[in-house]
Amino acid sequence: MSADPPPTPSDLPGLSFLRFVLESLVEDKDELKIEAVRDNLGVLLTVSVSSNDMGKLIGRGGQTVKALRTLLRIIGGNTSERINLKILEPQVA
Repeated sequence: MSADPPPTPSDLPGLSFLRFVLESLVEDKDELKIEAVRDNLGVLLTVSVSSNDMGKLIGRGGQTVKALRTLLRIIGGNTSERINLKILEPQVA
């Protein structure tokens, strides 16, 4: 009996969905970075975008990021995992 291999980041729930949405949303695709980590609390998706795209990611009054978190929570509910979204502040040069 062989042990299952550890999940690759592409296997983590919500990652491919988030990548698709953000690649469609941001203009500077080279600055888009998404890291995914699974631990005992669930899945943490950490997003970094350019400072020019930060407003699009957050949305007016935070509506866009709130909608993304809601959709990720639904995806997590379907896979019985908690999915958290963290947005990193852009680096100021």
